[in-house]
Amino acid sequence: MDSEQLEKYTSAITLSDMEVFVFPELMYSLVLANIMSPILWRWRQADSFRKLEGKSPYKKLMRLRQFIMDVYDFNLDLNTWGLTSKSRELKRFEKFISPDDIAASNALFGYHGDQYYFDVDIRRHFGLDKYDGDIIPYWKTETVEAMTAFALKDGYNTGAGECVSLAALYASAAFVVCQIPLEDIYMVLTPLHSQNYFDIQGGVLSNNRRLLTRTMWFNGTAISAKAQRALRNEQVTIVAHSTGYVHCFYDRATIDKKGYRYFAGRLAEYLSTEPSPLIFANFLRCNRNYQQYFQFCRHLRGEAMFVKADVLFHYEHGSNYRIADETFDKLLGEVSEDDYSPYKCRDRLCCEELMRFIEHEKIDLKEAVGTKMLAKYLEPFVPEAAKFVDELCSFLHVEAKLPAFDKDYVKNTPIELSVEQSRQEVIEYLSGIRSSNITADLAFYAYRDMESCDWEPFVKAAVERNPVSVEAAQDKPVEQVYDWLRGIPNESIYDGGRLAQPDEVVNYSTGDGVEKAITLANIIRNRDGERRIEVAITPQEVVVDAGEVYRFTSKKGLDRELTILAGKL
Repeated sequence: MDSEQLEKYTSAITLSDMEVFVFPELMYSLVLANIMSPILWRWRQADSFRKLEGKSPYKKLMRLRQFIMDVYDFNLDLNTWGLTSKSRELKRFEKFISPDDIAASNALFGYHGDQYYFDVDIRRHFGLDKYDGDIIPYWKTETVEAMTAFALKDGYNTGAGECVSLAALYASAAFVVCQIPLEDIYMVLTPLHSQNYFDIQGGVLSNNRRLLTRTMWFNGTAISAKAQRALRNEQVTIVAHSTGYVHCFYDRATIDKKGYRYFAGRLAEYLSTEPSPLIFANFLRCNRNYQQYFQFCRHLRGEAMFVKADVLFHYEHGSNYRIADETFDKLLGEVSEDDYSPYKCRDRLCCEELMRFIEHEKIDLKEAVGTKMLAKYLEPFVPEAAKFVDELCSFLHVEAKLPAFDKDYVKNTPIELSVEQSRQEVIEYLSGIRSSNITADLAFYAYRDMESCDWEPFVKAAVERNPVSVEAAQDKPVEQVYDWLRGIPNESIYDGGRLAQPDEVVNYSTGDGVEKAITLANIIRNRDGERRIEVAITPQEVVVDAGEVYRFTSKKGLDRELTILAGKL
């Protein structure tokens, strides 16, 4: 393969945030790699999911949410996969995308987002403020095997993964475990986040380990507000689907054009709602500063009684009942009579009256005339009424900043998997389309299938982008490193002829002899870049010859001879 192809294929091995941004095919390749993983198919056979056979995909998805929350932590340790430099990464990708475009949309290169993110200091929130010079972390996306193996790492009791890893896991597990067709799963990536949109039951959005239905999106809770941050405030860089992808900076798109427009329409429906008593209460819940201008009314023994909104929300905070939903009457019943008044507060607007006004006047808050009319109605009660209406409209309608529709759509062989297929049938199908679908081909590299893949991308990744193993061994003589590698368990986190990278071996303190040998080769090569290193892999033994000879045992059954010279295979 040529140098540009090699860069793309070696990126499928390490899957850094930058690599996925530059090569958008990689995102769905990881999903397919996870779909091929035996781990997800074991989940499908677990009692907790077998009990849901015959139930709707939505019910299965909700069960999957709890399973993922129980088994995986959200990992925000940016040092997990070591450090690189901005200059090195910009040089590496200069043929593919300009440094200015990278800086405008990649968090590791100074991206802050819009004014909202400046206000909340989002870089500090993610720990990125520590990297304000040339040195930046490798922000790598993990396979399901690597996520699961975090349980072996010091400081972790369960599996873990960052947001892109969790998004890929949700997409693949939704297909395998919940049997949601790939056609109904859309991946949505922004500079600081990754989510999935599941086109079922009015739409479900994944957010790290959580899921949000459309009702949850508008419920006004702090958790929902956090889940909204990306789509409210960021440019969507990539939408990935079984038919292909669309990227905000690339003119070429492989996603099905009609399918992309369909998704945009469905997402717009999910992100928009109309004012109602429930929705207005939800708005006040997350905008506490406006509660002081409103009151609620109830009828008690035939008499109208009034309670201040901020007082009622105080009751709600400690209750299982909620304002304006089907439990509202029960919540009102919990309010002390001392907090009711038989008289309206003259300086507060009754929420019920507001809703009647909107309905009677047929106020359309998507039109300027409607917003002006509502602001005028609110002026006697709400200071800066126009600002209030703007914020209400923003709550009701989010317009996602999707990649433009005006693209050069290239016909692409879609990934057409059925939820009825077995794991073996899935693997055989994907193997059969590798020559016509680059995403499927890259999936086998992300899957680390060294029985069917060219070794050059794997070795290039191993000796160029695995700094954790190099740093861990920096104070040790090679013999001591060799002894340490031989002393850790001889078990790979990957099954069959699939291989872990050196930093996975070191982070999880386990690895097959082939993986240990390549880890040792990486360490030696980084100490002496001109050293010729021979790695002879046989089904049961691996020999590293770097002037001195080092031997490891293997259960991988692989047969290969590698020569690494000046970092090249």
